Amino acid sequence: MRIDLHCHSTASDGTDTPAELVRNAAAAGLDVVALTDHDSTRGHAEAIAALPAGLTLVTGAELSCRIDGVSMHMLAYLFDPGEPALLAERELVRDDRVPRARAMVTRLNALGVPVTWEQVERIAAGGSVGRPHVASALVELGVVPTVGDAFTPEWLADGGRAFVAKHETDPFEAIRLIKGAGGVAVFAHPAAAKRGRTVPEAAIAEMAAAGLDGVEVDHMDHDADARARLRGLAKELGLLVTGSSDYHGSRKTVSLGAHTTDPEVYGEITRRATGAFPVPGTGGA
Repeated sequence: MRIDLHCHSTASDGTDTPAELVRNAAAAGLDVVALTDHDSTRGHAEAIAALPAGLTLVTGAELSCRIDGVSMHMLAYLFDPGEPALLAERELVRDDRVPRARAMVTRLNALGVPVTWEQVERIAAGGSVGRPHVASALVELGVVPTVGDAFTPEWLADGGRAFVAKHETDPFEAIRLIKGAGGVAVFAHPAAAKRGRTVPEAAIAEMAAAGLDGVEVDHMDHDADARARLRGLAKELGLLVTGSSDYHGSRKTVSLGAHTTDPEVYGEITRRATGAFPVPGTGGA
């Protein structure tokens, strides 16, 4: 089985619609794919309706968190999307995205970059607006060559010249909310140092004690040393180890299935989840 547990669609900052994502996942030879848009489950229904035969969909979301001033992401799998407490927190985070993006546009204008809110809104195309959409606007204007090049101190990285903070959930609260909604919590790309400061291992140990289920180890932003270190930490703490592409369509160079999760780990995730179940494809539209 080929299992990719971290993908994005146009419901957040990917470039594939949810229907295109599942069709592309099947074409890439995946058996299981997770749709984990940022703080949103809006793409799930479309993905389920289009799910090809032979492909299983894991519903989820990637929650925006912050601990001790360090931004981090928590992957939530197979939770009940209508559970009130987690739903309210996701909405709180999403509602802060628009004023935050507008404030980044204002800062970029003050730096002499002629980006407009209308441009960012067009790029987001109704998705949950975020920094990647502002970064794409910088690429369109020729300010940077790629989206990744916008995530530097000069522009949009944490603490960068045009960075603006947003509401982010405390990770311990996120774990509590995910568990309360019957879901499984996995720390996304914990050693992605090029994105900014990373969470110390001591904090990961505290999260494990609070109910964290796993860590995403095999990821494009982790080199071999980081993966070995995380595997050792996961073994020490009794955490599941996942691998994923973090696919964003054309917004990133990584391909679907570039990194995958062991079937036994996937099986354990599905056993732990009580809020929702994987959806088998029956040949969608």
